[in-house]
Amino acid sequence: MQYRSGSEIRETFLRFFETKGHRRVHSSSLVPANDPTLLFTNAGMNQFKDVFLGIERRDYSRATTSQKCVRAGGKHNDLENVGFTRRHHTFFEMLGNFSFGDYFKRDAIAFAWELVTSPEWFGIPKDKLYVTIFKGENGVPRDEEAYELWRAEGVPAERIHECGAKDNFWQMGDTGPCGPCSEIFYDMGIEAAETPGVDKPFGEDDARYVEIWNLVFMQFDRAINPKTGQGELNLLPKPSIDTGMGLERTAAVLQGKISNFETDLFTPLIRRAAELTRQGSGIRDQGSENVESVNERSSASLRIIADHARAATFLISDGVLPANEGRGYVLRKILRRGIRHGRLLGQERPFMREMVFAVRDEMAHAYPELKESAERVAKVVEAEERQFARVMEVGAKQLQATMQNRFLSGEEAFHLYETFGLPLDFMVDAARDAGIDFDLTGFEKARAEEQARARASWKGGTKQSASPVFRELPKTEFEGYRQLRVDGAEVLALIKDGAGVPSANAGDAVELVFDHTSFYADSGGQVGDIGWLYSDDHNSVVADVSGCTKPVQGVFAHRAILRQPLKIGDKVDTVVDANYRSSTRRNHTGTHLLHAALREVLGTHVKQAGSLVDPTRLRFDFSHFTSVADEELQDIEDLINKEVLNNIRVETLEDVPIDVAINEYHAMALFGEKYGERVRVVKIGDFSTELCGGTHTGATGEIGMVKLLGEGSVSSGVRRVEAVTGLGALNEFRRDYEVAQLAAQLAPNAEVAPAEALRARLAAQDEELKKLRRELDQVRMKSAAASVSNAGEQAVEVKGVKVLAQRVDGLDRGQMRTLVDNLRNKLGSGVVVLGSAQEEGKVALIAGVTKDLTGKVQAGKIVGQIAKQVGGSGGGRPDMAEAGGKDVSQLDAALKSAVNVVGELVG
Repeated sequence: MQYRSGSEIRETFLRFFETKGHRRVHSSSLVPANDPTLLFTNAGMNQFKDVFLGIERRDYSRATTSQKCVRAGGKHNDLENVGFTRRHHTFFEMLGNFSFGDYFKRDAIAFAWELVTSPEWFGIPKDKLYVTIFKGENGVPRDEEAYELWRAEGVPAERIHECGAKDNFWQMGDTGPCGPCSEIFYDMGIEAAETPGVDKPFGEDDARYVEIWNLVFMQFDRAINPKTGQGELNLLPKPSIDTGMGLERTAAVLQGKISNFETDLFTPLIRRAAELTRQGSGIRDQGSENVESVNERSSASLRIIADHARAATFLISDGVLPANEGRGYVLRKILRRGIRHGRLLGQERPFMREMVFAVRDEMAHAYPELKESAERVAKVVEAEERQFARVMEVGAKQLQATMQNRFLSGEEAFHLYETFGLPLDFMVDAARDAGIDFDLTGFEKARAEEQARARASWKGGTKQSASPVFRELPKTEFEGYRQLRVDGAEVLALIKDGAGVPSANAGDAVELVFDHTSFYADSGGQVGDIGWLYSDDHNSVVADVSGCTKPVQGVFAHRAILRQPLKIGDKVDTVVDANYRSSTRRNHTGTHLLHAALREVLGTHVKQAGSLVDPTRLRFDFSHFTSVADEELQDIEDLINKEVLNNIRVETLEDVPIDVAINEYHAMALFGEKYGERVRVVKIGDFSTELCGGTHTGATGEIGMVKLLGEGSVSSGVRRVEAVTGLGALNEFRRDYEVAQLAAQLAPNAEVAPAEALRARLAAQDEELKKLRRELDQVRMKSAAASVSNAGEQAVEVKGVKVLAQRVDGLDRGQMRTLVDNLRNKLGSGVVVLGSAQEEGKVALIAGVTKDLTGKVQAGKIVGQIAKQVGGSGGGRPDMAEAGGKDVSQLDAALKSAVNVVGELVG
């Protein structure tokens, strides 16, 4: 068995399947395209899910990939295990080969055995391998075919083991494609045994016998019987193959390592982590054995940093940004866990940003997009590191405050863990040092509940197979790029209430599929066209079309209300509303100009994170760390309109190979979009080049004008700009002109612009209001002070302590505190209690005790008892305390009770 690097293994796998007629397909994004059921891409088949379901069609039936994957949230969550086991990772690469109704078990098993055992390829000794098959369970028979095929490849019967549905039956969801699977395992040897030195057989030692490849045979379609409500399995007309081989595990096998972290995929990153966290002494470039010379805790921390740096780098590169929910929340947890382990190693300063470049250097050959994104990713990571440092400081203070109760409950500890990222061991140590109990059981219960909520929030509801009505139809020929009217479109399908029907009547709401159409369907952020269907005599309207979608890739479904009866086979003319299309085209071309201008003004880190293009406006979401200044927005607007006024031709290049579009035309590929092997490129001079299937103007001058309406935040690291074009922009300018005229009337000044004049006038009025408020506050203070000017006479003595309780409505808390200080000075020795009716029916209470009496009576206890009478609570220092309440009607009675309260407390 020859040593192979991780890069060599990846390339060998892909090249092997290319020799078997497979199309090499680049890894899809870690953010699944158009699939709400997944948090992250977690398997090689994710990007082909719609192909397996029959929703999407591709121009190849065999594919091979090296797919980047993340398992760190929702149902698939390996986060807490990473660093403490040999084979758990948040980020990993899944090598796979796929057949979409082409070959099946015979070829899949033959291909796998050849690649794994042939000296020409991986050359793994056959006596180190075991395979498993499905033994038959839950009404599904034993996979006899797979058994015989493995035997035909020369695998001894004693090395073929049978497993149940839990391990050897795969399904996409509660319904849909599914089938038995067959796995290949490698024997790492007794040195890798779960219990050192104990020789256990296959099936009894998961640490020693490692699964390296899973072959899934999709031969059934699981459906729910509408009569019985029970699940049933039907044979698929075209069974398919989905396989997954973990690159990291295979690298461990071919490099003779027990742990994935000892392979060349990780050791350079671990060494860099050691350098950055000051653990570099004794760690040289000779390999992982030197890494292991660091003590086990430090070694685990270095493994965690290396793994999490890979996950964070690829997630941010694919458009995910740290946030407090969803994907961004999982990314934040990954980053902060890595940062925490750097702190455990003594590194308090930002260091993870440097790990981004280490990941780039190791992975850019396979994923060249990292070369462009690394600088942007590093900025995001550094910002998160600095924010986490601030959060940790606040969290530590919060922990100390919480522990004043002499008990740290599991629920409170988990809140600190989730909100501030305080490590569990940090809190346990702090509790032990303080001599208080830590509720570990409660903490684990709270964590389990949160994990259950996370799984539920991303459970999504299985993506269903497309309706057979749509799946069996040929692709619709879209002719709408060149014309708004297509005559003689034949009705191929009529769908009413979700079911195919042969005909429909006037007034029915239906979906219609034609052999060709002029209607654009929803995609790429652009809404579908509206319009009409005309009869084949070209005179009467058959239906009003309210939209157009693609329920199956390439098939256009027109939502319509019929005016006349219609049946399959009829022919109609499809007519798009020209004004609707023109307005939409202007906004779509405006979106491309906006994207390019944002990158020009703000920087090339700007990436599209979402868009909406309809006839009334355009909305564009993009990655950026801070708000966009007014001056920057003006520069962006100026730049866009300069391109509009230049009336540059908008070119569309059809059927371009995607690698040519990306590498030669340098076209922007947009976040979250799924592209085929051949794409459409929209080019606006030298200013903008993007992959886009939408409709556009012929030249930028047709846009008329672009007016930005505003900018704001969508989520952490994502901003949004909205704009209008054409007549929408004209209407916006008219509204602005009306406002300017009103400003000129309110603040006439011929020497400056109306906006400046109005701004100056409003500022002057604001200063005048502040002055009047200050004067009013002074009057209130004087009035309140006058009412208690003879404090000594008004005070009541109880058990040798003078008590002054007074109502002072109209004063805020700051003024009340000042008055309490003054009154304590006047009393010399005593207690002062002030109450005030605040806005919205609230009560404010403040108690003050002179220093000489705090040993006898404390302000916090006084104000706490009085506050209960007005429906509130409070507390504070022995000499000064505050409280609030809700019942103003009880304020007078509460203040009168102050004397008795003090008397009871003095004893």
